[in-house]
Amino acid sequence: MDPHLPQTIDAYLERIGATRPARPDAEALRELQLRHLATVPFENLSIHLGEDIVLEEKSLLDKIVADRRGGFCYELNGAFAVLLRSLGFRVALLQGRVHGEAGRLGIPYDHMALRVETDDGPGPWLADVGFGDYAQNPLVLDDRADQVDPRGIFRIAQVPAEGGEDYGEVDVLQDGAPQFRLDPRPRVLDDFRAGSWYHRTSPDSGFTRSPVCSRFTATGRITLKGRRLLTTVGTERHETRLGSDEEVLAAYREHFGVHLDRLPPEGGVGVSVSNG
Repeated sequence: MDPHLPQTIDAYLERIGATRPARPDAEALRELQLRHLATVPFENLSIHLGEDIVLEEKSLLDKIVADRRGGFCYELNGAFAVLLRSLGFRVALLQGRVHGEAGRLGIPYDHMALRVETDDGPGPWLADVGFGDYAQNPLVLDDRADQVDPRGIFRIAQVPAEGGEDYGEVDVLQDGAPQFRLDPRPRVLDDFRAGSWYHRTSPDSGFTRSPVCSRFTATGRITLKGRRLLTTVGTERHETRLGSDEEVLAAYREHFGVHLDRLPPEGGVGVSVSNG
């Protein structure tokens, strides 16, 4: 065990504005997820800045806590899993495939989500701080009824078995639209390396096309795409065009707490980076 982990966890809690919970219960999990969503941005800037992405616990904590950055699902949920385990929650990594256009499913290990057990019911819970515009609260993983959340009505639906193989997969739906398909079998960080490499290098990956940085707000979301600052309040969407590089760098600092010394290029990723 890293001897510095307790101090790192304290710094992690400080970053998201949370206190160490008295016990690992459902209320604490809800509070931690909300504070994480509101403070640690979903961002793909490392891909466009040519920075390495290493799926190891220390590297993830260094990025989220010491560097005060965000990340995409593997980084955000990978780091969140370490935080939760350190606070007494029982956590398993789950692999998911994102539902795309025309009902197509993404690659295996397209997404990482978390199965979390607490000291009280009605879990286990599906926790996720790495899927963008999604549920504010953890969802009850084994509940097949509608689950009402401030961000919509969610349902976890069993996927019919195909070809005689039944892995117990489920689809996660938001307001009736399928978001991703989860395999309930526990995974480890190394299992997600190929998915991370794909999303960092493939022209078919949405992450390589343009830089994005986004986080929850009390009333919606705030997102920076290139030089466009997008603010969503309820169903209303506002766009502000930023001009100079300094305006964009200031927006990263002001809205996301991300301090960059240069802007990521807007033209997409032209070369691959090493597999972390």
